[in-house]
Amino acid sequence: MSPEEMQAADGDGTVSPWRGTRPELVIAGVLVAAAAVAGYVMAGWTGLSLVVITAAAIALLVLRALLPQLTPDQAKKAREKPTARTLSGYSHRRFVVRTASSSLAFYNSELRPVLEHLLAARLAERHGVNLYQDPAAARGLLCRSPRDARLWAWIDPDPKTARPKEPPRGHSEQRGIPQRTLARLIDRLEQL
Repeated sequence: MSPEEMQAADGDGTVSPWRGTRPELVIAGVLVAAAAVAGYVMAGWTGLSLVVITAAAIALLVLRALLPQLTPDQAKKAREKPTARTLSGYSHRRFVVRTASSSLAFYNSELRPVLEHLLAARLAERHGVNLYQDPAAARGLLCRSPRDARLWAWIDPDPKTARPKEPPRGHSEQRGIPQRTLARLIDRLEQL
């Protein structure tokens, strides 16, 4: 940006769209004045009025075409129906944990894959164990005490092994992971 443009910039750093248009505006003004004089000479006040009205109409059409479109009115935005925001952050995590505690199907589809991925990452980074290639070693690292042995069923990556089963269709929804079990599982994952 040249020093002249910087001087013409507003306080917020934008440059006026009228910058550099002075010669064109002067020429347009001279032409309208000449046409007004000619109209007055030819038809008196009626001719002068006709030239001024025509020049004003043409000027408005040119300005409308050249100026940038305005942004939508804030009042119009306020009248629009607000869209639902997606849950994010803490409220989303709280929803997932609460729903996984009350629904086994939700736990198996939403929370189990997250916990399984976290377990795989911890084992690989800190112990060099691949959860999927060596599940026995992974189980040994996660379940260090007999109390922790029950945790494996909630996070075991092998779908063929015993894991909490979902009830058959038509039966009431089986409860998800108990909150104490989930808390213990998360503690073990943090300790790995």
